Amino acid sequence: MPNRPPTDAPLDAVIIGAGVVGAACAYYATRAGLSVAVVDRGPVAGGTTGAGEGNLLVSDKGPGPELDLALLSTTLWRELAADLPAQTEYEAKGGLVVAPDEATLKALRVFADGQRAVGVRATEVAGGALHDLEPHLAPGLAGGFHYPEDAQVQPAQAAARLLAASGARLFTGEEVTAVLRSTGGAVRGVRTARRELLAPAVVNAAGTWGGAVAGLAGTTLPVMPRRGFVLVTEPLPRVVRHKVYAADYIADVASGSAALQSSAVVEGTPAGPVLIGATRERVGFDRGLSTEALRRLAAQAAALFPVLADVRVLRAYHGFRPYLPDHLPAIGPDPRVPGLLHACGHEGAGIGLAPGTGVLIAAALTGVGAPLDPAPFRPDRFTEEA
Repeated sequence: MPNRPPTDAPLDAVIIGAGVVGAACAYYATRAGLSVAVVDRGPVAGGTTGAGEGNLLVSDKGPGPELDLALLSTTLWRELAADLPAQTEYEAKGGLVVAPDEATLKALRVFADGQRAVGVRATEVAGGALHDLEPHLAPGLAGGFHYPEDAQVQPAQAAARLLAASGARLFTGEEVTAVLRSTGGAVRGVRTARRELLAPAVVNAAGTWGGAVAGLAGTTLPVMPRRGFVLVTEPLPRVVRHKVYAADYIADVASGSAALQSSAVVEGTPAGPVLIGATRERVGFDRGLSTEALRRLAAQAAALFPVLADVRVLRAYHGFRPYLPDHLPAIGPDPRVPGLLHACGHEGAGIGLAPGTGVLIAAALTGVGAPLDPAPFRPDRFTEEA
């Protein structure tokens, strides 16, 4: 573990949020030679990260800026897996997207062709060969596509291990109550109930609370919470080898609907339980349990893997994904508030996109060239549309 700087050392940046995105920002910023503090009102991974499945996906993204960021992050996750402790549980398990009929398979084929044109590896699997990859899949599926680049991590461990490896100063259980600004309007740090952390740059990595943090800095960001549930089964032998989901999941990810949507994503874990996601709905910060969401997930998972029909579900958990209207995160400097940067709004893809986000933030903080065009992620793009 790197030596942490003394608590009175000057800071180059304060990062608000100790989820996996904030952790990745801290990791790459300190690797670039910056002195960083991370502050969170709760524990490490206490928000969206801790309620995630750990998906690192390219399979669900069509050509465009998000896929570019996902491909960069996929490479970075492989590098991180070699450096971070085994508790991160990085698994390059690959993804399998299945189609129930020929019409859906044809649509998947068109989707995959577009992805392959920009560098994604995707291989069509005939219906009769699906059981070679997943012996317990339901019979009668038309076919699917195998994505070897899809992977998984244990999200809370990933955040914790990234933060530890960064050497950043960490302040948990401290809510930021103010973003400090100079008379000229530039940020100069943050205030909590216990301290002021002074720095010429503040990074908003507050997830679903990113809009509130933007407000503290005197600007706006239309981040909305989108609730999602996950089921956890009893420990099992490895009955699910890949990250498996039906083709309708891709449409649900791209949808802006506020209504309840569910499409099963089924995967095994090193510890034995099978994780079953994913639902999405916009209900504000309502933490109530939706029996309808859980019922749908269970039925859809059993339809994909009949072997799960009689398996016990030990628990369910849910969290809030930070949703922005155009489905792209806000990453980079906010020209409306000098010194303020944003790294939020990743919705359900934040764990997968975290390393690429961290690299873009580090590049912006140090003024070096970014590995991809950051313009599509500009935080002020919603102001222009208003």
